[in-house]
Amino acid sequence: MFPIRDTQPSYSRPIVTILIIVLNVVVFLHEFTLDDYSRNYFIANYGLIPARFHASAVITSMFLHGGWLHIIGNMWFLWIFGDNIEDVLGHAKYLVFYLLCGIAAGMTQTLFNAGSRVPMVGASGAIAGVMGAYLVKFPHSRIVTVVFIFFFVPIEVPAVLMLLYWFIIQIFNGIGNFGYSHLSQGGTAWFAHVGGFIAGILLVNLLGTRQKYMRRQDLNW
Repeated sequence: MFPIRDTQPSYSRPIVTILIIVLNVVVFLHEFTLDDYSRNYFIANYGLIPARFHASAVITSMFLHGGWLHIIGNMWFLWIFGDNIEDVLGHAKYLVFYLLCGIAAGMTQTLFNAGSRVPMVGASGAIAGVMGAYLVKFPHSRIVTVVFIFFFVPIEVPAVLMLLYWFIIQIFNGIGNFGYSHLSQGGTAWFAHVGGFIAGILLVNLLGTRQKYMRRQDLNW
């Protein structure tokens, strides 16, 4: 399943979501201009390596990506789900929320793979937090998703089913790969997704809904 769009309207311009996407793309294009040695050096310095943990890398690693499919997939998911959570929280709280989810994701991956020397990069942990928040705030929304049934078909899937299915897949893949990621030369940081998703569920209500959104909800009742 690959999401195309959601049916939940957003009533404010997603300024922070757009800025995050632009920043990720700019950093990736910088990576793309580097030669192989310089790119590896750049990622080793700014990616999150659990075996030689640096607090600053928890933040910087969120804005690095390993390839075109990696960044396109991440930014697409952020675009679909991010605008609604920014609408709920407001711009400033949403930025804090996004960064906190990314930090939680990085720390979770570090906890479960403390000996790994492979740099962890990507925004997917923070975006998982956005998806967790979406599950809490918009469980009855529907996600227009492309599935393959002899050919590609667009269908509407309840957000609660799609997001829970995605989360369960992350857990099972994380457990299945537990203890092996430090031996490989790359792969998916499954536990970062799990940690980010749970952080999003917990933080979205903790940070509070902005007043404009609450008043709009009252008017819709």
